[in-house]
Amino acid sequence: MGFRTMLLVAGTLLHAYVAWRVAGVPAIARRLSRWGYFALSAGLWIAFAAATTWGHGATGALAVPLEAFGLTWLTTLFLVGVPLLATDLLTGFGLWMPRHAPRLRGAAVLVGLAMAATALVQGHRAPAVSDFEVELAGLPADADGTVLVGLSDLHVGEQLGAGWLRARVDQVLALRPDAIVLLGDLFEGHGRSDEAVLTQFRRLSAPLGVWAVTGNHERFRGGSAAEEPIEQTGATVLHDRWAEIRPGLVVAGVDDLTSRRRLGQEGDAAGRALTGRPPGAVVLLSHTPWSAERAAAAGAGLMLSGHTHGGQVWPFSHLVRSVYPLLEGRYEVDGMTVIVSRGAGTWGPRMRLWKRGEIVRITLRTLRRGR
Repeated sequence: MGFRTMLLVAGTLLHAYVAWRVAGVPAIARRLSRWGYFALSAGLWIAFAAATTWGHGATGALAVPLEAFGLTWLTTLFLVGVPLLATDLLTGFGLWMPRHAPRLRGAAVLVGLAMAATALVQGHRAPAVSDFEVELAGLPADADGTVLVGLSDLHVGEQLGAGWLRARVDQVLALRPDAIVLLGDLFEGHGRSDEAVLTQFRRLSAPLGVWAVTGNHERFRGGSAAEEPIEQTGATVLHDRWAEIRPGLVVAGVDDLTSRRRLGQEGDAAGRALTGRPPGAVVLLSHTPWSAERAAAAGAGLMLSGHTHGGQVWPFSHLVRSVYPLLEGRYEVDGMTVIVSRGAGTWGPRMRLWKRGEIVRITLRTLRRGR
């Protein structure tokens, strides 16, 4: 079963459940006739089915707004469905509290709609800048205060285009970084990236360079590396290798671990990437926040990742955490610091609950004596 088919089936089941339970809410029943409610529900489902079937990756003036509607509607159904289901479980689907259950379902619908509205607002806000200070063993004194700015999970494509990217580049440049690191999923991965998008990426510059790793959404079409969009951004892409960006400071990168696992190509990517590196502090870029223990054992003092979006839409984040225990923020793993960005963009709907996207700014510090 393809992804679109699974999305359509899941959305249809969600739509059917929400429509069934909302129909009995007194405020709805008083204002809409049975046929009027059926027509509205059917019309919304038809629009969702059209968006799922034809909107994604299609061309034409209606394709992008149609896809945006479908993704937003699916997420809204999810956010309304969660409190509705909780209410149904609490009331035994109305059997235990027949007089109060319809009004409780109405309250659940309002809660779900409020969460959806909040998610829409947060998803359209500019990413926040999250600041971190990290002490690194081996960092020379003259490198103390080096600032890295990290961008992850931009998902530039049909929903987030060149105009949105221009504002993110402006945000990054305003932070005056010493080095910029791009942590994967720069592109949504559908179709070719247009020149306007690549032009914005090429505006990124920093004294110690712009460095990137691949994410699972980067698409490899079988051509040469120079033909891939990530290679055309102007960044230096670290395919399982390291680079000394200043004396005593190494930045290394590994290709996406999620894609490798799907292809059955797992192994010690961090160990390979750091082989033969010079002495000094090591920062490892890895799109997926897996294999942190291996990275620490290989000598990395800081690992920067993305991919998880922080779960993007609560309570879906609890399911994401079961697969990616390092979900967002700062962690310490075997003496190595791990920072997982929840990403600057969004995947699917432009919705985030509760936190908006982020850009990470990391100030590197020499290790204090006695540690």
